[in-house]
Amino acid sequence: MQKRVLAGGAVGQFIEFYDFSLYGLSALILATHFFPSGSTFTAMLATFATFGVAFLIRPLGGLFFGALGDRIGRRPVLFITLMGIGLATVGIGLMPSYAAIGFAAPVLLVFFRLIQGFSAGGESVGAPAFVLEHAPVERRGLWLCITIAATALPGVFAGGLILGLNLVFGPDGYEQWAWRIPFLLALPLSVFGFWIRSRTEESPEFQKVLQSAEAKEYSPIREAFRTNGRRMVQVALVCGLTALSFYFLAGYFVSFLQTAGGLTRAQSLGLNAVVMSVVALATPFAGMISDKVGRRPMLLVGSAGVVVLVIPAFLLITSGNVWVALLGQLIYVLPLLVYSAGSATIFVEIFQTKTRFTSAAVSYNVGYALLGGTAPLVGTWLVETTGSSISPGIYLGIYAVIVFLVVRFGGVPETHPLLGKRAADEPDLVNQ
Repeated sequence: MQKRVLAGGAVGQFIEFYDFSLYGLSALILATHFFPSGSTFTAMLATFATFGVAFLIRPLGGLFFGALGDRIGRRPVLFITLMGIGLATVGIGLMPSYAAIGFAAPVLLVFFRLIQGFSAGGESVGAPAFVLEHAPVERRGLWLCITIAATALPGVFAGGLILGLNLVFGPDGYEQWAWRIPFLLALPLSVFGFWIRSRTEESPEFQKVLQSAEAKEYSPIREAFRTNGRRMVQVALVCGLTALSFYFLAGYFVSFLQTAGGLTRAQSLGLNAVVMSVVALATPFAGMISDKVGRRPMLLVGSAGVVVLVIPAFLLITSGNVWVALLGQLIYVLPLLVYSAGSATIFVEIFQTKTRFTSAAVSYNVGYALLGGTAPLVGTWLVETTGSSISPGIYLGIYAVIVFLVVRFGGVPETHPLLGKRAADEPDLVNQ
């Protein structure tokens, strides 16, 4: 059962981030097909603004599905969210172009992105919470990082698929119609994920919550904000750095390497696939380290590493040389790996079982909406208005300083249930 839960969580995360990564990787194509022709910069801004729309609605989806998941269970909610994301992605793949239906095209694109975002608001937290509640206490970091590693693989899969379609159909054939194929594949992927999750069960811990007398009397939303307000703000800030750095990598760098670095589409996609593969392979090892040293040290070392390395990384990324750009991206992801190993676990581990889904979903999705959803848009705007290709890196570095200070001095706890004074003082963490 534990293995099926881990597989179900990982598959759901893969499908969610496949859909979101695919949008980022296809930004130039979508700008061409669904927005008025004219300024490439204006079309790109419009495309990335639509990218951000899905994130703006994620907190509402998190609130809705989080409360539902804390009342009726994680498992039924995860069926709904998975299919919602998949069907919306297929809808984008079937859309007529701007040339065919005019302004209805961007309106439809926004509609499908809203469905994606609303569903992802539940999926992005429900799957990790589901995995955490089944994981052995001493291996939560590893289990959660295996689940999170699945969020890096979609960039590899989608990038490789796009490269293959370009080779088979040629650049013209891909831009005219073959770009739709990756979006249509979301349907069979969702059905596969649905099948795996159908073979899982709720965790014993959550079943106890469902069977308790108070479960029928309390409101998850009211209880979450009443008891976890401070922790929810901390989680939103912590997850914001993960969101900003990850969506620079997964949703922005492919276009950024072409516009600011002068690389070809094939080179940009190839580099992104290599780096995402490294992230997917290395993340579980970082999770194992967090099980040994705790979540808080990983957050402090990771955020400090971002501050130190982000500007050199951006200078290398925009060098115009493929191998130098690859080195720059590898330097970029090094502190991200360390930081993510802490944030991947702490954002669900910090909350008690009965309000975990609601509390984590709201705070996580607020962080992702404000920082992750706006990352490609802000990055594009900063480069255009400042004329500096490293300006997105400066932006990321400033936010990393803020997060470091919050973790160090803002009362963010060590949530590892078996480490140090924290576990002794709050034994509920061991049993939650």
